[in-house]
Amino acid sequence: MYRVFEALDELVAIVEEARSVPMTASCVVPRGDVLELLDDVRDALPPELDDAQDVLDHRDKLINDARAQADKTVGDADEEARTLLEDARADADRMLADAKAQADRMVKEARAHAEELVRDAQAEADELVAEGNKQYESVTGRARVEADRLVESGQASYERSVAEGEAEKARLVSQTEVVQAAHAESARVIDSAHAESDRLRTECDEYIDGKLSEFEELLGTTLRSVGRGRQQLRLSGAPDFAEADHRASRRR
Repeated sequence: MYRVFEALDELVAIVEEARSVPMTASCVVPRGDVLELLDDVRDALPPELDDAQDVLDHRDKLINDARAQADKTVGDADEEARTLLEDARADADRMLADAKAQADRMVKEARAHAEELVRDAQAEADELVAEGNKQYESVTGRARVEADRLVESGQASYERSVAEGEAEKARLVSQTEVVQAAHAESARVIDSAHAESDRLRTECDEYIDGKLSEFEELLGTTLRSVGRGRQQLRLSGAPDFAEADHRASRRR
């Protein structure tokens, strides 16, 4: 590159020292020397300048090629983006369909399980009610039998006391000196028989009322247990299947 500046300086010196042409601004320079210096300048120029000139000469072609390549790249990118978008949409639709199918299946299974739990709870409630009715019938039956026995016993005791009183009355009536005492004893015996009959009837009523109270408490406990089970079933929504099955198996 130094030779370029040196040759240019020599060219300037040749032009400045050249002989002028009269009446003009031109001058006469030695052609051979000038051409030789110009060749030196050309040879001294770096190859990159020649390459740069080639680039400038082919600028339009390079720009057009670059634009074409850019357009092709953009088109390929758009096509790939559309393909990826379509694939993503297809995957999303498939995943959505799978999720919906799985959700429907889970809802169906949950409903079936809930219906099974309701049936089990209803069956258990019916069984408890039937057992309660059976116990009620048993308790009331025993109470009726006991009441009838107590009534019969009281009636028999009453009739026996009345008969004894009547007999005693008849015996006392036959004795003139103790007529008043006979009447008094007869009245006492009859009153005692009435009191015994009332006592036995009261004991019978108390026994029946106690048995019915026990059955009422048992039946109330059973109905509250069934009510809590139904309330828990309504509040739990989609129940825990494992826990519900465990409870159902324990009830069985």
